[in-house]
Amino acid sequence: MGQFIEFITDWRAVLQIVLLFSMIYLAMYHLRNTHGSLVMAGLLMFIGSLWCLARALDLDVITRLLEMILGSLFLMLMIIFQPELRRALARLGSLAIFENRRRRELINEVIAAVLDMAKRKCGAIIVIECKVRLQTLIDDAIIMDAKVNSLMLESIFFPNSPLHDGAVIIRDDRIVAARAILPLSGSEKISRQLGTRHRAALGISEESDAVTVLVSEESGAVSIGHDGKLYRDLSAGELRKLLDTLIVQKETGDLDETIIQINDQDYSDENSVSTEADK
Repeated sequence: MGQFIEFITDWRAVLQIVLLFSMIYLAMYHLRNTHGSLVMAGLLMFIGSLWCLARALDLDVITRLLEMILGSLFLMLMIIFQPELRRALARLGSLAIFENRRRRELINEVIAAVLDMAKRKCGAIIVIECKVRLQTLIDDAIIMDAKVNSLMLESIFFPNSPLHDGAVIIRDDRIVAARAILPLSGSEKISRQLGTRHRAALGISEESDAVTVLVSEESGAVSIGHDGKLYRDLSAGELRKLLDTLIVQKETGDLDETIIQINDQDYSDENSVSTEADK
């Protein structure tokens, strides 16, 4: 009891305790809205740095308290970040069958919208983000957050609608941007008959691993841009096979290289089959 009273009356120890918990509170307050993994990493770095500083300054009380905190940190993180951990475990459990199902649902919605717009010769360009993030393009576009469905895509590209110019960007199964301005390909192989949408599809495919689906406003032809190549005038079956190959099989590692050869046409002047400029 005497040691406890002596400890409490030591103003230096009290000051260190107040300082420690004030700093932890401020750190938790500023980290509360970040993703779970970033919060954990930030908290570990913060406590580790604070422990090193306390050791260097010979702050024995803070050092002992931090050692106690570090000893039970795993349990603390499980309690504090329970929602983030639950979401992470749920996501981990859906990586195989459920993840493939989600990708195929995305493909189904995109195909339904594209084929309907092709019948009406409604120009459209849809960029499906893969591993390379397109955040710079998203930041300069109209930010959205909507689950991908065919009606939403068709309404965005409806003629004279406020969002019909530019591209739609899809991340995971969400529409995250509209009216995005894509980089145009500077390749000299591109036919002069090809318009802005085709050049944009090639341009983004040269700078990222995105899969871009486009509909010609002039002919209603459906094409895909990927990996610096343009797959033109695709039928409904070819469109589905190619999207399945590039989005589902490529992610799982079961890529069928033979399907990639679907209608891989040369887009130079000599071999172009486009009859109109796609503006």
